[in-house]
Amino acid sequence: MKRSYIGLALGALVAVGAVLSLPSCAHDQKVVSLTITPTTSTFASPGFTPPPANPTQQYVATATYIHPPATKDVTSQATWAIDNDVATMSSPGLFNATPPPATSPLGTAGPCGVADISASIPEGTGGSSNIVIALASVTVNNAANDLCPGGGKIGTLSVGVSGSGSVSSLPSGINDCAQGSGTCIATFDVGASVVLTATSVPTWQNCPSGVETNTCVVTIATGGSAVGATF
Repeated sequence: MKRSYIGLALGALVAVGAVLSLPSCAHDQKVVSLTITPTTSTFASPGFTPPPANPTQQYVATATYIHPPATKDVTSQATWAIDNDVATMSSPGLFNATPPPATSPLGTAGPCGVADISASIPEGTGGSSNIVIALASVTVNNAANDLCPGGGKIGTLSVGVSGSGSVSSLPSGINDCAQGSGTCIATFDVGASVVLTATSVPTWQNCPSGVETNTCVVTIATGGSAVGATF
């Protein structure tokens, strides 16, 4: 009888030892994929007038694990890099569109261009040196400069008003433009049709769509467009 109890006790010890000798799941946790969000971003160059209100973007790196399965925000643990001097990374994942002007890749074009942003993290299997990498891209545009990506695609529409009426646009931008008041200058995509509507029928100047109505349709030119309305 004593031998039976001793045998049971030894068996239990062997079972516990086997469990303790198994590799730790936490130690073997493995990164199977890494993503960056957002995947793409576009900013107006700080050299553009008016300058962008917030020339920064926080990127987030998310890792998917197995052993056990999990999804984690690893933004602060990842190694971040940017392959172009159109921008800087001031802290983990924080993109800044205001680099020193001297580092501009296009010189006289001002700070603009396209860059790849990368985040990397060790795979994490038992000290493995394998690295998992994710990529995102950012474009910095100076729409007023033809040398920049997207450059030359925005034109300025100016409206001059004389007399007692006012003019507004659709799409919006020119708002209650009157003699000495309102918004009379706005930017639109080159090639866009902008409908100017006056409060009464004016005499239009430089209006390509006619002069006998209270509306004027303007196609935005690369070098900008200007229209006058006299009431």
